[in-house]
Amino acid sequence: MKQLTFILFFVALSLATMAQGTNAVTKPATEAISLKETSFDFGKIPQSHPVTHEFVITNVSADTLKLQNVQASCGCTTPVWKKDPVAPGGSTVINVGYNAASMGTFEKNITILYNAGLTKTITIKGEVFKAPATAAPQNSSIQLLKQTNQ
Repeated sequence: MKQLTFILFFVALSLATMAQGTNAVTKPATEAISLKETSFDFGKIPQSHPVTHEFVITNVSADTLKLQNVQASCGCTTPVWKKDPVAPGGSTVINVGYNAASMGTFEKNITILYNAGLTKTITIKGEVFKAPATAAPQNSSIQLLKQTNQ
């Protein structure tokens, strides 16, 4: 009877150890960072008026976060970030700029490469419209009112 109890205890212990190991392996590695937002819509912006937005990243892992690269899908989008490691629980900012040179709608992806090969994608979008050549047209009625009031 003691042998049977010992064998059952050993089997249960082995299964519990394997189950813990399986959970550690299947846990997604991308949970190392948390983004306050994964996309931002600039809405309508005038042509040739660059815009920027800050994406806040928080390190939610127990290890140090290292941003190796932040790469935009085209040259009209410029990400700027600090290369300093981020301690567990700490935050950093990626500032993404868009030059608004071309008219029309846009959607640009920015890929964050971190911790030796992990990636996360953020997106900016909006619509660029042609800005008027002058701030406002000249109102000729103002001159007429000035003349009649004198």
